Amino acid sequence: MLSEALVAVAAAGGTTVVQAAGTDAWTGLRERVARWFGRGDEGRERAELERLDRTAGVLAAADSGSGSGDAARVRDRQEGAWQNRFESLLEGLPEEERELVAEELRALVKEYAAAKPAGGQVSGNAFRGPTAFQAGDANQQDNRFGVQ
Repeated sequence: MLSEALVAVAAAGGTTVVQAAGTDAWTGLRERVARWFGRGDEGRERAELERLDRTAGVLAAADSGSGSGDAARVRDRQEGAWQNRFESLLEGLPEEERELVAEELRALVKEYAAAKPAGGQVSGNAFRGPTAFQAGDANQQDNRFGVQ
């Protein structure tokens, strides 16, 4: 089980992927995320690039639809899916390697979290479990609710 800090960085990663899709930052983020997941395995990197491309396509289709509520739900689902992917990779690492890899993800999030969503909208609130994470317009906030 991951610590709250690692769950929060995974949530930030999911939010950052979704926010960057459709922006000028997408190409750079897409490559960095694929490398992060690939961990030196080119085949895995290619698979992650394809997965990221599918995500961008799903988000673009949702954003071009007429129902803004549908687009918000699609964005939330994609954020959750990417958060789960980040968490799974972190959970699968040996304890001694986990924090180093999480630091790489933190740096990636910090670099790309300011990417503005297409259309100038601001988004990026994720509420998953006892932790809320917000990223967008160069801000970042980590709130914890409940017993600490």
